Amino acid sequence: MTDTFTPIQALVEGNIRLAATVMLIRDSAQGLEVFMVQRPGKGDFPDLHVFPGGKVDADDFSPEICFGLGDSEASARLGVASGGLRYWIAVARECFEECGVLLARKEGAAVSFDEHTANRLHHHRERLLANKISFSDICRTEQLQVDCERLAYFSHWITPDQVPRRFDTRFFVATMPVDQSTHAYTFETVDDEWIQPNRALANNDEGRWQMIDPTLRSLETLSKYRCVKDALGDIQQSCHLMPLTESLSRQGMQSLR
Repeated sequence: MTDTFTPIQALVEGNIRLAATVMLIRDSAQGLEVFMVQRPGKGDFPDLHVFPGGKVDADDFSPEICFGLGDSEASARLGVASGGLRYWIAVARECFEECGVLLARKEGAAVSFDEHTANRLHHHRERLLANKISFSDICRTEQLQVDCERLAYFSHWITPDQVPRRFDTRFFVATMPVDQSTHAYTFETVDDEWIQPNRALANNDEGRWQMIDPTLRSLETLSKYRCVKDALGDIQQSCHLMPLTESLSRQGMQSLR
């Protein structure tokens, strides 16, 4: 009997590009906070406040560098035939590129960020940003695996068809590691901030920030939670999202799978 080959989703179909976004969240004395960056006045989404993220790359399909999740289960969670695991790798890569935060394990345990390790990984990040090394190469060199258990699938958005450049984007949530700090990549961002979701929404309402619908709806969802534990509990049960209405569909929101 011949094995059935399940084709992986193309990175680009027409004018739609696959993408992934990560919402880093943490607890603070004021409640749940999320990390946001402001894009410069050029490229995709100029001047907007967004969550870190970017395009899914061909190199992101590297199942061997993943901990806690295989491609079959990842694809089932997203409702795709195969290749779903690359979204988890893409958001881990983007998080390392844009935030300097590594969501990974080594030999099944959390990575210890002593000064020597931090300096070595900073050097790897600089080479990654200069396109001199791939994220999967870094993981293999350092014997790291993407900590898929830290990344929770949050939502699915496709840019409406009236926009020339469109993105098919999966949103994820990750708890900020306690022994790391965010260091935004200044070439792709002009500002960064840990902020309560309600405050971010107020900045938009009062005209200080500009945000697109997927960002606003994501912040509205996060604003319901007082702490990371409560948010993750609902997200892991897929009961966090607002009902998918006709209005949300026009904005680009899709069902989770």
